[in-house]
Amino acid sequence: MDYKNVAIIAHVDHGKTTLVDGLLQQSGVFHERADVEERFMDSISLERERGITILAKNVSVRWNDHTINLVDTPGHADFGGEVERALSMVDAVLLLVDAAEGPMPQTRFVLQKALQRDLKPILVINKIDRKDARPDEVLNETFDLMVELGASDWQLDFPVLHAIAKNGAAWRDGEPQATDLAALFETIIDQATPLNAPSTDAPALLQVANLDHDDHVGRIAIGRLEQGTLRKGQSLKRMGRDGKVENLTVRRVATFQGANLVAVEDAQAGNIVALAGLADVEIGDTIADPSVPKAKPFPTVEPPTISVTVSPNSSPFAGRDGSKLTGRQLADRLERELLTNVALHVESLGGEHFRVSGRGELHLSILLENMRREGFELTVSPPAVVQIERDGVLCEPYEDVRVDVPTASLGGVIEALNMRQARMTDLQQGTERSVGFFRIPSRSLFGFRNTFMSLTSGEGQFNKSAAGFLPAEGTATRRSHGSLVAMEAGTAMTYSLFKLQDRGSFFIDPGTDVYVGMVIGKHIRAGDLEVNVTKNKKLTNVRASGSDDAMVLTPPIAMGIEEALTYVTDDERIEITPKAVRIRKAVLDPKQRKRLAS
Repeated sequence: MDYKNVAIIAHVDHGKTTLVDGLLQQSGVFHERADVEERFMDSISLERERGITILAKNVSVRWNDHTINLVDTPGHADFGGEVERALSMVDAVLLLVDAAEGPMPQTRFVLQKALQRDLKPILVINKIDRKDARPDEVLNETFDLMVELGASDWQLDFPVLHAIAKNGAAWRDGEPQATDLAALFETIIDQATPLNAPSTDAPALLQVANLDHDDHVGRIAIGRLEQGTLRKGQSLKRMGRDGKVENLTVRRVATFQGANLVAVEDAQAGNIVALAGLADVEIGDTIADPSVPKAKPFPTVEPPTISVTVSPNSSPFAGRDGSKLTGRQLADRLERELLTNVALHVESLGGEHFRVSGRGELHLSILLENMRREGFELTVSPPAVVQIERDGVLCEPYEDVRVDVPTASLGGVIEALNMRQARMTDLQQGTERSVGFFRIPSRSLFGFRNTFMSLTSGEGQFNKSAAGFLPAEGTATRRSHGSLVAMEAGTAMTYSLFKLQDRGSFFIDPGTDVYVGMVIGKHIRAGDLEVNVTKNKKLTNVRASGSDDAMVLTPPIAMGIEEALTYVTDDERIEITPKAVRIRKAVLDPKQRKRLAS
């Protein structure tokens, strides 16, 4: 059996999942009359809500006499751990690039990882039907990027296809436009060949790249079978990262057929395999025949860049919404997350407090969002960058930022970034739109996205990717304004909110319950302002003309987890429950806050 293992890598919104939908449809995975949901591979609710891929997922298709294992990977740099795991299972990558936007910052990140693994890229220039498509320039930009990233001559001799993924069409560069994906299937079969052909005669060897769970068979280990054959009931050994070796027996062997795992009698070298019956297996473990002398090296994963402190909810509203309120439940949940989220770090700080470190605000916010949907109530600290020491020098994470803005807004954006210690590395100025490239400390970007959207009137595009750890320089102010803080507990009234509108913008609607020390809005000036939003208008028997007209309130600012993470400062905390995301002061009592500030 001939197996072709390919990962699809790209920047966010360049069409990866849509292309996988087309490959599944045209390979016959779905019946012709099947009602297939759009973006089939975005299987979890958060992926569908946000329109992004969060978890790397496997799917297998048949084309002629070949089995093609496809891995749909996230395009956001915050989920780089998922990309790194996926690349360990494949022999080539489909590099999808937008025909108008070209290579983007996160394209660079995922492509660099693929080139470091000696994987052959297949370039697919997607969205060729866009009015502003510039395929020849995008091809040259991609080639230059590969050269810059140190691609070998073999990797630079990559095939090029044009595509319209939403129409299920791809064709080779220089050929007439096609109406199907046959050219892409043929290119994958021709190019996705491992440097070292797997041998079925050698002892079985597999490194776990992903984990799944089944209520009937327990934990499932997924990885590419690099050599040998695996059968149900076979005796193997597990070699863990800690050097521990234990014997085990495989209860079930399965392979992917479409997006489903199907049990098989045996699996051959080169295929992506799922093994059940391995109770303590973890990502990175080596599963092998007892005759294999040593484990494979554990794949390196980029270190986290941002951390928050997480503890059970301690606000006056604790216990109203959730069902999981204790430190023990929180510890168990974080421990389970570590089994599959290899880019996450968790450290116990004693008591019920845990430092959780990840790749960025989005990486952490997805975890927190999943936990609130599971019934957890949490208190979360402001994010802080992870600092490391190299050769006696304190280093912090930096980001490479690309901004695409209306030229009229360029000056304001550059000024705002300069105030945050950004250094411009390139500028492409046009009559209508301009593109700027900057390097900036990660901590300086906290809360910048909202500022950026205001400066560009919502017409700017902002993308970033990790630039690594560099020497720390100076400090950055997270925000220039204070907060509106509730000084009385009760229910927010329309009358009070209307009277206080000139003091700032609110996060709450009338009828919202508030407590003392809860942050209910953004002050227009520096420093906090304590306000009473529970006071209602006094009723009298006298009605004056016009005095009882309807009060019109400015709509409140929507405050989700990501927005809250970018807003809070050191003396504030985020309260997360299944039904609400609130911001509060770390010290609720206003008198105690004043004593601590003096």
